[in-house]
This record gives sequence, structure tokens and C-alpha cells, in this order.
Amino acid sequence: MSQSNWQVHKFGGSSLADVACFRRVAALVQAEEGPRQAVVVSAMGGMTDALLNLVRLAETDVPAIDPAIDAIRERYRCTMKELLTSPKICAELEAPWQDELKDIADLLQATALVGSAPQRTRDIVAGCGELWSARLLAAYLDQESGADKLERSVRWVDARQLIIINQGELGAAVDWTETRVNGEKIFADDKPEIAVVTGFICSDQQGLPSVLGRNGSDFSASIVGSILHARSIVIWTDVDGVMSADPNRVPDATIIHELSYNEAMELAYFGAKVIHPQTMAPAVDLHIPIYIKNSFNPQAHGSKISADAQSSLSIKGLTTVANVALINLEGSGMIGVPGTADRLFGALREAQISVILISQASSEHSICFAVPERMAGDAEAVIREAFLDELEQNQIQSIEVRRACSVIAVVGDGMAGIPGIASRFFSALGKAGISVNAIAQGSSERNISAVISQSEATRALRAAHAGFYLSAETLSVGLIGPGNVGGTLLDQIGAQASHLLKNFNLDFRVRGIATSSKMYLAERRVDLQNWRAELEQYGEALDWERFSAHINPDHLPHAVMIDCTADSAVADCYPDWFNAGIHVVTPNKKAQSGPLAAYDALLASRKSNQVHFLYETACGAGLPIIQTLQDLVETGDEVRSIEGIFSGTLAYLFNVFDGTVPFSEIVRQARDSGYTEPDPRDDLSGMDVARKLSILARELGMRIELSDIDIESLVPGDLDGGTPEEFLIALSDYDAAMLERLKDACSRGEVLRYVGRLDIPNGTASVRLSSLPKAHSFAHINLTDNIVSFASGRYSENPLVVQGPGAGPEVTAAGVFADLLRLSRYLGEPS
Repeated sequence: MSQSNWQVHKFGGSSLADVACFRRVAALVQAEEGPRQAVVVSAMGGMTDALLNLVRLAETDVPAIDPAIDAIRERYRCTMKELLTSPKICAELEAPWQDELKDIADLLQATALVGSAPQRTRDIVAGCGELWSARLLAAYLDQESGADKLERSVRWVDARQLIIINQGELGAAVDWTETRVNGEKIFADDKPEIAVVTGFICSDQQGLPSVLGRNGSDFSASIVGSILHARSIVIWTDVDGVMSADPNRVPDATIIHELSYNEAMELAYFGAKVIHPQTMAPAVDLHIPIYIKNSFNPQAHGSKISADAQSSLSIKGLTTVANVALINLEGSGMIGVPGTADRLFGALREAQISVILISQASSEHSICFAVPERMAGDAEAVIREAFLDELEQNQIQSIEVRRACSVIAVVGDGMAGIPGIASRFFSALGKAGISVNAIAQGSSERNISAVISQSEATRALRAAHAGFYLSAETLSVGLIGPGNVGGTLLDQIGAQASHLLKNFNLDFRVRGIATSSKMYLAERRVDLQNWRAELEQYGEALDWERFSAHINPDHLPHAVMIDCTADSAVADCYPDWFNAGIHVVTPNKKAQSGPLAAYDALLASRKSNQVHFLYETACGAGLPIIQTLQDLVETGDEVRSIEGIFSGTLAYLFNVFDGTVPFSEIVRQARDSGYTEPDPRDDLSGMDVARKLSILARELGMRIELSDIDIESLVPGDLDGGTPEEFLIALSDYDAAMLERLKDACSRGEVLRYVGRLDIPNGTASVRLSSLPKAHSFAHINLTDNIVSFASGRYSENPLVVQGPGAGPEVTAAGVFADLLRLSRYLGEPS
């Protein structure tokens, strides 16, 4: 009997939930081109639970049984009558169904009398749902056979007459000899046909009804496929295939188009909703490929599980097991003592406690293992009893039980022999702030597992998934200060979002925007094409605690705050953000140039929390001033002095000031054109330049306070008070003095420039209006350029000069954007 042209399909309860589902399943089966189709079916969606509930009611609430049976009867009868047009066929189906309902009622009555149901009763009652759905689908397929171009006959097969099992320690074991004999009888004909086979149910060797357990219908499909030497098995579900991670926890999870039997078993063992490892075994033995497809979206590619899966991916997926307890047995008396592990796991086996994962130190000083959390108490008691003498003699010092854990596993055949897989896995977890409690890896290198806190499982899953580039590297972003710079930055990120996602797998997910008084928290992400309107429409009163918590949710691996303000109150939040594991990117100078004690505490907090603090734009907008300095220091150069024009505003003022227009009028024009702050004194005071100089000094390790810097303010002492307008009016009284300084410089062939200087050997810093020769590099700059000169051991005769635009929202925002990209590289984005 040639059976290689059989194809096996399995439809679960979700595929048979209602009339529309039955029709969809029938259409899928009839569309298959092979002449011989075996269709294994589960009970209608929710039916098995409803039947088992009858048994529970018989044990606890007998009066509720009849209404529950009536509900089942009504559901099945309505489905049958809506599907089948022939009253005769309906009557033929209803007769055995009514008999089975009567049998169920008799079993329930017996259960009610004794108050407890044996397993056999549960099996018989639960298995009726498959009988009913198989008969109904077969009748409907036969009714619609006119649509079948291959003119295949239709029948239903009771798997109790086909599959014979033994119940062993590991559950149902198929008696293959008897089962294959039954298969040869039942499928003896070579004619084209569709055989609808009941899933889940079977018989034992005494001929009594039994079941294959939960996920039994998948097992049934694999058994039927083995009996028939099928060319393939298709498991129809309500998802498009095997996912690289749980899509409810990792929204960017993707379909794994091909995976090996071993990969599927590993993923399934660690909780992925694939197919139970045991159910695959019959198909694996004969190398029958298994397809996972979506009955609601049959056009989707689906997933193929086979012996020769073709894929370039070293990692196929990640999964987690929740509600785990980690137990650690530790003691010096275990070292070098043979049989300790055997005693430990033998005792657990006798107590029927399942061990999920084992990890042992090479010193033999400790053994830790994971068990289902519900078994943790029993496991501890069993271990204490087994090692009572060793505990009393202090040969075993402790038995520690850590609850509320999860196991996260990364799976892939391609990991074997590839260096760096474990490093990438644990690096991704570390960068997301995830602490690993235990590690296990098999010698096959197909799986690496780690035990972590259950509260961090989703964050860990997303971080590792992105770390292997199975999904985008996601940064949850909060932006504070959506003004000129902040608003421009949001526009720049929005314009580049698709490019970054497509080419670099980067997702800068802006989830919140805050001003000085209000905030907007987006459920998933801010629409960066419409953020101004959303902020206006949905903005609410600013609450820093809520804002921070929203930007740093447990389910996203990384969070960053972008502070585009010049507000010291915002800078004061940095330590709290660091403590929460939130990175900071900012052009704000207040924190880095504040009191040394606060600065030291800030850096200590950053270091202890292993977060990143990037502020390149604090010293030169988009110019790489801090990065250049760091490169010089880190490569061993001796920086001797730094001097520069650090203010684009003051560069503009003294580029334009040639004596033809009073200095006060130039300041007014610059203010009106947006080149200065609303109050020009903020620029003219020199404090902004001093802050930049102090930041650079501290990068070099100089212990400088702002008060240590010699600052020449261009704000006359008696003009500190009053409004900006009053200041501009009064400033004209000092035009003559400023003109005199200009003439003095010109008489020597020099120009005026506002320069900040660091003299490292002498430990001094100054900010002054200086007269420089026209040949000086600072004399030849564009209107708002910044220019910084580094003199060092390598650059002594010809200093290293960095020059370019030092002000303007576009270049400053671009500099902040560059820091954000730099942060993503630190966190693992591919270069």
C-alpha cells in the first residue's frame, strides 16, 4: 500500500470556533491538490474546557450540571443546523451525539454520588468534543463535495480504533505495532479521499477510551502522519507561524520561515507556542516536514520545521519560562564527594518535581537548578530531608530559594562553533540593566539559558531580541524642551526614522515630550510628523515622576532622556534618572559646570548605574570639541592649553563691530535677529563661555569651579538689573569705551575677539575680550563660527584647530542627534 501521497492537516479549537470557521476549514482542505488528505481535528473552541467543567460541577455543584449540558447541546445543535442543509444528515449526526450526552450524564451522576471523578471519567467526557467536531466536519465536507475538483470521498475516522497507547512514567506512549496494524486496515484503499480523524483521543491496550493529554491533537497529527508516511504535516493555528519571540511582549517579533526539529523542540520546551516536543517525535523519526500555518491567513508563508532547515540566521528565536524558582544548594562538604548530584536529583525525581534547568560550578561547591515556582516549597523540603545529616554537620551551609524568576533562552542551530554568541547575549542583557542569576548551556551549543528576575523578563526578551538584530534596537526617548533646538531635533528624528529602521535596525521611539509646565505621554510613540498638535491637544500638567516612569517602562530595554533646556532644575533630575537606569543626552551645561561636589556625585551615580551621559553639544553645538579632547587624552597626548571662541553670539558681535555702528546697536540688532538670548546679558556676561571652559577643564581632570575662572563680563556692573529693553538703552552709555578698545586694537593691526583660555600646567582659566593679530586663526572666522585650538605634545608648533558653526538650532540639534546615534552604538546597534 503506497501512502506517500498522503498529506496530514491538523485544525485546533481556534480554527473550529464557529460556523464561519468550519466553512473556512472545509475550503482550505478542498483547495489542497493532493488526492489523499487526512484532517485531524480538535474539539470546537472552548468545548474541551466546557466538558471538563461538567466533571467539576458533578464534584462540587450538581444543580449547575443540567444548564451547562443544555448550553453545550444548544451550541452544537445550532452549529450543525446552520452548516448542514439536509434534515436527514442532521438526524444521523444527532443520534450518536445524543447517546454520548446520555453517557456523559450517567458518568456525571456516578461522580456526583462519590464526590470525585477518576481520570478515566475525565478522559471519556473530555474526548467527546473531538468526536462531535470530526463527524460534523466530515458531514459538511461531504455535503460540499461538489466543489471538490478531485472528487475525493469523505469519511470520518474514530482514532480510538486507530491509536493504541500505553501509559508510562513519561505519559502516553504509542504502541506502534498495534497502531500500524490498525492503520493498514483503516487506510487500506488507494482511492482519493478526505479522512477526518479525531484528535486527542485514543484507546489503551485493554481497548478502553483514553486521551493523549493536552496538545494531544498535535500528537495525533504526528502519529497519523507517521502511520501514513505522509509527505507533510500542516498544523493550522491562529498565528502566521513560529515567531522569533512572543509578539505580545516583543511587538517586532518576526516569523521564522524555517527551523530544524531540534530548534523547534528547544523553543517549545522553553515556552514558545510552537508544537509540543513530544508531539513532533513520530514525524521526526521519518523526516516528515511540519508546517505551521494560519487558517485565518492561509496566504502567509508560515514556518517549516524539518531536518534540513535552510537559514542564514545563527539565532532563530528567544523565549521565556515564567513562574520559576531558583534553588541553590551550597556547601564545602560537597566538594569532591561523588554522588551528590545523584542524591539531589534522585530525591526530586521521587517527589515528582520537574527540574527545568541545572547549573553547577566547576569547584563543585554549589549546584543550582530551576523548578516551577509552585513546586519550590516541596523541593526545599525534599532537599532538606535528603541532606539532613550534611546540614546538621554544616557540610552544606545553605539551601537558598529565590522565587519570582524567569528563564530566558536563546535558540539556534547556527550558534554551534560561532564565537561571541554568548557574549552578545549577556552583553545585551547587561546593557539593559538585567542581572543574571544562573546560566546553562548544553554541549550542542544550540541553546543558552539564563535565570533572571521575572519582573525584568520582558525587558530582557526585548533587549536580547534586538541584540541579535531579530528586531529593531529600540530606545525609549523622552524629550524635555521642545523649543528651537528640541523642536528641530524632533523634526530631524522624524525625517530619518524610516531610514534608520531600514538601514540600521534602529527605532528611536519618542514616547514623551515635556515643557516647563506640561507633558505629553504617548501610549506607544509620538507621531513625529504631528507632534506639535499632539502636544497642544493632549498635553497635561508636568509630573516628573510619571514622565520618568513612562519613558522607562519595564518592557523596553533602553531609555534615554534628551534635555534640550538650559534649566538647572532639569539638570538636577539627572541623578534620579541615572539611578533608574536612564541614559541622558543633552546640550545643557548646568550639571557638568555646577559645583564640584554635585559634579562628582553625578559622575559617581552614572558610573555605579552603568548608564551613559553624552553632552558633546554643551561646548560647541555640532562641533566635535569634547570628542577631540577625549581622543587626545585617551591616546596618551599631553594637552597643554586650550583656547577658543566658544560663543557664536559673541563671535558674531565682534565680527560685525567695525566702529561704523555703535556696539549697543549691534547688540540690539543681534537680539532682534535671534542671534542672542532674549536677554543679551546672558551672552555678554561671559558665563556661558565660562561654563564651557569649566566642562573642558574637568574633562582633563582639573578641579575648577566657575568661581576659579577669571571672567571679563561685557555687562557693565551697574546694568545687571532692569529689563532687557532697559539694559539695551543704557548700554549705549558705554559705546564710547567699547569703540576706544576697538581703535586701540586696530592701531596695532589687531582685532577684538572674546576668548576662553585654559592653561593646563598652571591650572588657570580665563574668559576675556582679547586683542589678537590679524594673522591669528581666530581673526578669520565666519560670522557665528566657534573655533577651538588645542596645543599639546603632538600639536605644539601647529595646534589642532576645530572650527565651524557654533550656534543655531539646526546644527545644535544635529549634534544632539549624533550623540543619540553614538548612544545606540554603545548599546549594541550594528556599525
